Amino acid sequence: MERMDRRAANTSRRIGPILIIAAALMLARCGGEIGSDGSAAPFVGTGAGKLGLEADGKDHVRRVRRYGAEVPVAYYDLSFKLSKRTGGITPPVQARIFAYMGLALYESLVAGMPRHQSIARHLNGIGQLPKAHGNHHWPLVASAAMAEVMRGLWGDATNFAAQNIADIDALEAQFAAATDVHGSLARRSIDFGHAVGAAIFETSKDDGGHRGYLTNFPTSYVPPAGPGLWVPLPGQTALQPFWRDQMTPFVSAGAACDPGPPPAYSETPGSTFYDEAFEVYDVSTHLTAEQLTIARFWADGPGTINGPGHSLSTASQVLVQVGANLEEAAETFARVGIADADAVLSCWFSKYEYSLIRPITYIRHVIDPAYSTPLPTPPFPEYTSAHSVQTAAALTTLQALFGDIGYTDHTHDLDGFAPRTFASLSDSMLETGLSRLYGGIHYHAAIFNGFAQGRCVSAKVNALPWREKEDERGRAPYP
Repeated sequence: MERMDRRAANTSRRIGPILIIAAALMLARCGGEIGSDGSAAPFVGTGAGKLGLEADGKDHVRRVRRYGAEVPVAYYDLSFKLSKRTGGITPPVQARIFAYMGLALYESLVAGMPRHQSIARHLNGIGQLPKAHGNHHWPLVASAAMAEVMRGLWGDATNFAAQNIADIDALEAQFAAATDVHGSLARRSIDFGHAVGAAIFETSKDDGGHRGYLTNFPTSYVPPAGPGLWVPLPGQTALQPFWRDQMTPFVSAGAACDPGPPPAYSETPGSTFYDEAFEVYDVSTHLTAEQLTIARFWADGPGTINGPGHSLSTASQVLVQVGANLEEAAETFARVGIADADAVLSCWFSKYEYSLIRPITYIRHVIDPAYSTPLPTPPFPEYTSAHSVQTAAALTTLQALFGDIGYTDHTHDLDGFAPRTFASLSDSMLETGLSRLYGGIHYHAAIFNGFAQGRCVSAKVNALPWREKEDERGRAPYP
């Protein structure tokens, strides 16, 4: 059931005590930036004057777009690390977290973004949020809002709550120390950011996904049985089987972008279903070294940055590459985060609507009983591919904002992988989807219907009235 127009509670929190800030500011001044997962990524920007937290001369109060994007980039970099160590951060749970992080960032800054407007009332169940009064130092507002909402999302009842909160506190304290804004302006900015972050976390509590990291594997779910239906592998329990029914969509219901059923189940050679299964078998048992690298680079399984995390890492790296300002970063993280969360919800609708058999089960039953997959098979039904759906939603949203630009992916620099360079976001999207074919995880239909599903979700998010005046691509050009 969708939440309807609730009043969010406003609270305030004191700042507590990651060397990431010093590194971020130093790299920003010498032509570099901290990339996702702590890796160094190239920065193409407009110099420290735009990026810096400090006010220039008497101009302590400027519009949001006059500041750089290092505040949200640093908080997202931290969240990628928290994803690896915090238990229960599965794709649905993580995508939801990123949606609320982006929303808190955007709504805390929108009063200083005259070409934009609040999006909260256009989202299901968010309701009214605190209003900005007086002058504010927007980097401090952004830092306080992100710290506060993250203390709730990454702290609360997680298994690393104390350590996560301590790291968030340290990051906030370092941003506060990096500016020469003090007195009532600093206090007002921090208090307002805290109020928005607290309100966003409070409004998240009845969306159906609150503390989802504790309820990933409900034992009450019994998968339907029959030919062509998903059978959990030994030791598996279905992951978030009720997500599609209990989680409130931000924009549109999970069924709204469902691409329709997969090919009809068949064990007959020459049928569409058999041919797609045989393609998985043939490709995954004859991988080239490059294909195996691709499968592993995009695996993003438990204990890693995860699939939604990889998409938000891409967003962060694109922002750094184009030298984005704080306004651009706020809109980007909000759009991409909300699109990703609704995409995972739509994907989970399809997965448990069709409950399709996984390739490993079909291939062992029909083609080769000794078959094994290059990557572990996840504990949920096959159709559609979550990698395809959420990646398409995130990257299509980035395309709407920045065009089909190329980039170099440094997400796994610290995990033993070389960076991967793409001529376009479309190329990256395609490789992400095909990585699941290489891994023996998905059939052709799940991958390519998943792309369409993700693009559908992105279109709905991009259609929201983010800006007062839009151009033909649904965006207002930045000077």
